[in-house]
Amino acid sequence: MELLSSSIPHHPSTSFELSYSSISHFPIQIRQRNRDLIVPRCQRLGIVSVATDPKQADKRESTPQRLLRELEEHKRNAPRQKPPPSKRFLLKPPLDDKLLAKKFLDSPQMSLKAFPLLSSCLPSMRLNNADMRWIDEFLLEAKQALGYPLEASESYEDDNPGKHFDTLLYLTFQHPYFANCARVKARHVWSGHSRLMFLGQYVLELALAEFFLQRYPRETPGPLRERVFALIGKKNLPKWIKAASLHNLVFPVDDMFKLKRLEREAPAKSVFWALFGAIYLCFGLPEVYRVLFEVFAMDPEAEDCQPRERRNLEDVDYVSVEFDGRKLSWQDPPEVALFAHPRIFRACVPPGMHRFRGNIWDFDCNPHVMRALGYPLRMTDRIPEITEARNIELGLGLQLCFLHPSKYKYEHPRFCYERLEYLGQKVQDLVMAEKLLMKHLDAPGKWLQERHRRLLMNKFCGKYLREKYLQRFIIYADTVQDTFENNRRLRNPTTTAVQQAIHGLSYAVYGKPDVRRLMFEVFDFEQTQPDPVWRRSKQ
Repeated sequence: MELLSSSIPHHPSTSFELSYSSISHFPIQIRQRNRDLIVPRCQRLGIVSVATDPKQADKRESTPQRLLRELEEHKRNAPRQKPPPSKRFLLKPPLDDKLLAKKFLDSPQMSLKAFPLLSSCLPSMRLNNADMRWIDEFLLEAKQALGYPLEASESYEDDNPGKHFDTLLYLTFQHPYFANCARVKARHVWSGHSRLMFLGQYVLELALAEFFLQRYPRETPGPLRERVFALIGKKNLPKWIKAASLHNLVFPVDDMFKLKRLEREAPAKSVFWALFGAIYLCFGLPEVYRVLFEVFAMDPEAEDCQPRERRNLEDVDYVSVEFDGRKLSWQDPPEVALFAHPRIFRACVPPGMHRFRGNIWDFDCNPHVMRALGYPLRMTDRIPEITEARNIELGLGLQLCFLHPSKYKYEHPRFCYERLEYLGQKVQDLVMAEKLLMKHLDAPGKWLQERHRRLLMNKFCGKYLREKYLQRFIIYADTVQDTFENNRRLRNPTTTAVQQAIHGLSYAVYGKPDVRRLMFEVFDFEQTQPDPVWRRSKQ
């Protein structure tokens, strides 16, 4: 290697001297650089050129370690490329008006005017050949296991909601957990299944709440919730699927218990909830009870369905005659009486409430509450005494709705709003679910679930009652009245409970239509719109 160097000429800088004899004895010399004469760095260092042996240079360039090192350095310094967006979220050109109108008019969701809720749960497009092949191969097995006739449901009359049972039963079993085929991933299939699943969970909760309220008329809501969870908790659902011989249609293996627990519970819950959503839409709540207690053979008296032992308050009050000394079963026929659900009313409003008839609250507060809620409703009865008796029972039920547990619960455990609150919460959930299904025809079940949760937050339910200034009529014990009225952390949950108890009473006396009237006309549950629910794109 040979290094050639040369001296760099020094360019003098201009300089001048300033001397101040009065300030310092030393001259101050300021050197000013000439910016026009900029010398390259290689000349300042004295390096002109470097020559190397060409053979050694070729050897160094062809070393594989050097090439790998350069490649790693290039990868490290290269900018990261964002993954392309999923094809599912790419924007498509909009349809013209004619194609868009044809798409909506051909949708099965727009085909039924007499059954709007059933129509909203049908698939958004007609079933294709792949769907029909599954129906021809597996649907008869499902109908036989559930105890339904094997003939096609399309042979029913047009005014029969069971005409669409085959379509809904097909959507029931199309859960997305094990299937990777395009048939299950089609939008009209997975969206229809998720909507049925969204509805079915609230149908099950309301059905079992009504059943246990009538079967155990003296129990508080705590043990009742434990009984419901023991029957339809997600850890028990694979057992019921196996008992009904539906496991071959849900799981891809013959022995479902070889799968992990989490792999069993999610598909079983999805199919179980969607199944009861389909049954409720086509046949109503009585058929829900039949499938629960006959097909799945649920036993409310089983040891694993009993609530934990707790110290209960002594209940010295009477219950209705039909509940005294016997436990009602799901096969007891419904009664025709003053109310839409007379047995539920008598299970939630104890007969001893008549001792409060004509008290101060009945004269001072009851008219204001009746006026705010639009009660009593006009009913056409053959006998005027029936209307008068219903209005009297309605007034006693409203007084129970405003009766806080601190007043009489420790002496009379059922003289408070707790059982009506438990019923009203389940009715409120189902009514809002039906409203969202009919309002958002193209929304999947997961989106509806989040929307449902945000609309029915407890802080909103109590707020709607306070906007009507009905919190003034809640009956507290004298020792805690000032505490509850001046502490919002205690007051707000109480107003929420009273509002839900009013919905439970409305359901027992006038039925579900009156609950809709209270929720969307009187209290206006949709006045507070929650934050929009965004779907996260899968990267």
